[in-house]
Amino acid sequence: MRRAVNGEAQVVARHRSALRHHPWMVLGALAIAALAVMPIVALVVIAFGGDPSIWPHLLSTVLPRSTWTTVLLMLGVGMLTAIVGVSSAWLVSMCRFPGRGALEWMLLLPLAVPTYVVAYAYVEILDSLGPVQVFIRALFGFQSARDYWFPEVRTLGGAIFVMSFVLYPYVYLTVRATFLMQSMCVLDVSRTLGKTAFGTFFHVALPLARPAVVVGVTLAAMECLNDIGAVQFLGVQTLTLSVYSTWTNRGDLAGAAQIACVMLVVVLFLIWLERRGRRLQRFHHTSRRLQALPDYPLTGWRAAGALAVCGLPVLIGFVFPALYLLDAAARRFATDFGPAYFTLTANSVGLSIVASAVAVAAAVVLAYAARLTGARTVKLLTRIASVGYAVPGTVLAVGILVPLAALDNLVDGMARSLLGISTGLLLTGSTAALVYAYATRFLAVSFGTVEAGLERVTPNIDMAARSLGRTPAAAMREVHLPLLRPAVATAALLVFVDSMKELPATMLLRPFNFETLATHVYTYASMEMVEQGAIAALTIVLAGLVPVALLARTSRLPKRIANQAVRGAVPTI
Repeated sequence: MRRAVNGEAQVVARHRSALRHHPWMVLGALAIAALAVMPIVALVVIAFGGDPSIWPHLLSTVLPRSTWTTVLLMLGVGMLTAIVGVSSAWLVSMCRFPGRGALEWMLLLPLAVPTYVVAYAYVEILDSLGPVQVFIRALFGFQSARDYWFPEVRTLGGAIFVMSFVLYPYVYLTVRATFLMQSMCVLDVSRTLGKTAFGTFFHVALPLARPAVVVGVTLAAMECLNDIGAVQFLGVQTLTLSVYSTWTNRGDLAGAAQIACVMLVVVLFLIWLERRGRRLQRFHHTSRRLQALPDYPLTGWRAAGALAVCGLPVLIGFVFPALYLLDAAARRFATDFGPAYFTLTANSVGLSIVASAVAVAAAVVLAYAARLTGARTVKLLTRIASVGYAVPGTVLAVGILVPLAALDNLVDGMARSLLGISTGLLLTGSTAALVYAYATRFLAVSFGTVEAGLERVTPNIDMAARSLGRTPAAAMREVHLPLLRPAVATAALLVFVDSMKELPATMLLRPFNFETLATHVYTYASMEMVEQGAIAALTIVLAGLVPVALLARTSRLPKRIANQAVRGAVPTI
């Protein structure tokens, strides 16, 4: 009992010391966490402050179908991403076959393509007038599409197929990092006992990698929950789509908030799974031997099978959609590549640059405050601030709208009473709301990267700076920030690309007559005119290739550095 009391006293003393010696850092972390969690608090207030009679209507009509469809979608995507991600990660990590070196980084390419772009492309590719069915009719001599059966992509199964081959890199990244960090002793024992490559995989490597599989699948499920463009185009009624339609089509903000609260329950469950998976990953490092992993040479049909297993996800998730976009963009280049395109690009790039700057600045403050104080309170604030990544864009948009509207009304009321003028809506329906949403949603991405970079800076540098008379702020400005330039640049790039691709929050919070590349693609797709948005979609894909190239580069670095890089790319929630 005395030890417990002494421990609590030490924690309280540490917190008081942090507040006394570093008040601005602690207050900065508190302000960032408050801004990040404010939309969620506002969402709950809206939901429970609305008309109570809405709940029975939602429970009897909207929620059962939407919830069941969402669960089925996440389960289907989780299973398929696990199969594709784990099998490809094992083959490129442990086996030697022709093309393995190229496939190591090519398996990351689907990360560059938003799910809604792939969905739009596959509806056109698999359409009755698309290249696949035209080839089938020419090959077998069919006269029309009624002469044969062909699967319909605009179904729940089609959505699972399309989204899985875009999201499997989340599993591939986490599982491959685990395979590369597994103990050589365990693998040596497996080989000594006569296990083959597949025996080692099923009985040793896969059980040890199970927590990493949980992390990757959970992240893929969160992306499913956030998506709105793909599920709407494929005719799948998920909770996200229900929030959007309830708000925009019915004008029922309270009803949308109540559906969003159901989504938050799902999100909390996914966060619990993700955190449990990360905790269980700690037992993997049973050896410090950093020898090369054993290579199992594959020849003949085994090599061909490995090439097919690793190559098909790249073809389905990236090559086929990219070829379609290139073909469509080439046909529309003369008419669509003009002033309107440059305006769209400027809007997207400008918003993404500002959002990445805000998110990186907040991440630096949070990471440095946690390092400087070491207090549990500050570490808790960093977790709270990072929760935005797990919140779908539609939910975040609903929660952001009301606080900004209340602030606008407050400023307008003060201006009327003091100056006799009306300021109108300064934040609501402006690009500031979009920047707030982007920075809140992708703060976890920048924080994970900055934190991983800061961990590589030895504490001796902090002590040396203090001994030379530098204050914590001066040490951060003169010592840490120069050392963190690569991590800061990577974090800014990741947030920039994610902001370029973000669709749900942009659709709900954008100003009137303000279009980005993402909303432009969505608008034409909703009118069944996908080709008109091909150049904009291709621009988003090209922007997404840059962080994929960085991830591919880190996969060839030493194992410890590569693992830290993956931690930055795959956010900790």
